[in-house]
Amino acid sequence: MAFGTSWGLNAYGWFGRARRIVATAYNLEFEKPLLELEKQIAHLKRMARDQQIDVGREIAPLESKLTSLRREIYDGLTPLQRVLVARHPSRPYTLDYLDLTFTDFIELRGDRLFRDDPAIVGGWARFRGRTVMVIGHQKGRDTKENLKRNFGMPHPEGYRKALRLMRMAERFHAPVITLIDTPGAYPGLGAEERGQAEAIARNLEDMASLKTATIAVIIGEGGSGGALALALADRVMMFENSVYSVISPEGCAAILWQDASQKERAAEALKITARDLQQLGVIDDIVPEPPGGAHADPEGAAEALSEVLARHLADLDRVPVDRLVPLRAEKYLKMGQFTED
Repeated sequence: MAFGTSWGLNAYGWFGRARRIVATAYNLEFEKPLLELEKQIAHLKRMARDQQIDVGREIAPLESKLTSLRREIYDGLTPLQRVLVARHPSRPYTLDYLDLTFTDFIELRGDRLFRDDPAIVGGWARFRGRTVMVIGHQKGRDTKENLKRNFGMPHPEGYRKALRLMRMAERFHAPVITLIDTPGAYPGLGAEERGQAEAIARNLEDMASLKTATIAVIIGEGGSGGALALALADRVMMFENSVYSVISPEGCAAILWQDASQKERAAEALKITARDLQQLGVIDDIVPEPPGGAHADPEGAAEALSEVLARHLADLDRVPVDRLVPLRAEKYLKMGQFTED
């Protein structure tokens, strides 16, 4: 972390990594074959350390098998399995990427209307020496933090804070980078009373006409309007194991078939994976994840994000400011098909 970064982020980054180590005890069902191999390797390493013997010859083929098996499992994930990976509690969140990919982060809080919403964090940062505005959803690692962050589900003031920061970036001609990871906007009574739908709609309207480069990255869950309110950008990207959808597979199954157990069928039909959405033209690029997912190697995921961001920022630098809005409109008008009578 570069000198000048807030103490709060340094502390969060350190404890965030510690929490990721603790959270690795959480294993998905399809990861169990990997867990068995990892246990064998750990046992051999312990034995080598305790008995002062060389077991390199025995460990090497097991590690090779673990790497190939991990790649094989993750290459063949079903849409519903990718949903589970996107929700993995050890997956890096916005503050983790601010710690690993950006430097000199200065958090800006409040919407200047009601209060600060901890479900969305944002502020100035540097990306490879360049000043950018970074805004993203933030979930918690434990119950206490999830209650504080409202499980990553923003209230209207969160979206109004995000829009305030986007407008600030526009005034200084700085790119806006949004990191999206939410099951959806908070649907509670207070949020509705304070204009949840209007806040999301206002973000969509203003992001469509923002006169600065914008990049959105779905880093985990991209749920409904709660995600879209930060995702109307010049470039939209998804991590390989993230999902982006108007509704969760469970919610879709409950509505269409009155049976939440049909969630696998719903996940297939919704076309929520990065590959599907790239083929449909909804997203522009896929950020590759390390074998085993971003939760297995947060530093590797952050490095992949850095490379893709650098490439797209360089592309957008070549676009004149007065062409950004027309090109953005053209991009979204191309999506989908319609006919007129």
